[in-house]
Amino acid sequence: MEPKEIYIYGVVPNFYEAEHFRSLNKLGVYFISFQNISALVSDREIAHFDLSDRESLAHLLVHHQKTVEGIMSIGFNMILPAKLGTIVQTKDEVLNILSNGHDLIITTLKKIEYLTEIDVAITWADFSGLLKEISVHPEIIIMKDDILKKTDLLSKVDQVKVGMMVQAKLTEKNKATELKILDTLSSFCHDVKMHEVMNDQMITNSAFLINRNNIEKFEQAINELDEEFEGLLNFKLVGPLPCYSFYTIEVKELNLEQVELAIKELELKEETSESEIKKAFLEKARLFHPDVNADNSDVETFNRINEAYHTLLDYSASERQNSKEGFFSLAKEEISKNLILIKIKE
Repeated sequence: MEPKEIYIYGVVPNFYEAEHFRSLNKLGVYFISFQNISALVSDREIAHFDLSDRESLAHLLVHHQKTVEGIMSIGFNMILPAKLGTIVQTKDEVLNILSNGHDLIITTLKKIEYLTEIDVAITWADFSGLLKEISVHPEIIIMKDDILKKTDLLSKVDQVKVGMMVQAKLTEKNKATELKILDTLSSFCHDVKMHEVMNDQMITNSAFLINRNNIEKFEQAINELDEEFEGLLNFKLVGPLPCYSFYTIEVKELNLEQVELAIKELELKEETSESEIKKAFLEKARLFHPDVNADNSDVETFNRINEAYHTLLDYSASERQNSKEGFFSLAKEEISKNLILIKIKE
């Protein structure tokens, strides 16, 4: 039998009917529960994929999104998604994630109880026609006329200047159109996240966080915008989706050796606190930071101190998931219990 690893799609509250959880089998998904929450996961053969490889990432993204869409179609509309590519080796690791992040996960689930995400991409329907329209803008006509008064032909430099003005006018028009659209749609939303546009033809690529009760109103507003722009724009809506753009679980596994080296670097006692970590860092930084101590500057040492500081801040955040005490132990056996840091990316 091939060794398996566990892929995590997201976390849901346990108040759904048993039939919902049984229906996950149709998707090749099962659940691992801890107290009042469950991770929705699947087993997969161990594969060392490279998230920096665009083709591998695209395949994984399609699989992830289709599976989550299937989960939502069963009725799990309140799912806190995990970051794309969240993989662990054992059930115990999943339970550690749910245990360490329990309070944070519950707090976030309450935030998204009635919310969903709809992604909207808007492009110009006739982009070439728009460019022709911009090319006869008075300012561009004047620029061309001024150039042609001096010469019969536009040089390459002149063509670049004209092209830059066309680009500026297009950007200006795109931005004005986007602002008008966002102003209309934002009244139905709790939040908006702007994603990078793919090209100049795309006006906006935005994610809208809305109450599920407002989905019809939101779609009606899109239809009214379509009528207002008289077919000049193409609207593409995707959703309802989990709140990918607004709340995503991120799991960071800390390295025991790195934490121990960081403790030595900052010369911390066995009992410490976040304020003590910051104090130790500042004292060390004053000795080696090139902007503070030019006579004793050591960039390599400072970078090592800075890395140690951020490692221990992560460890401090991980430790606080399990204890609300101000001070905590840096003993090896205690560190080993707190090497999984759960964050919610917002």
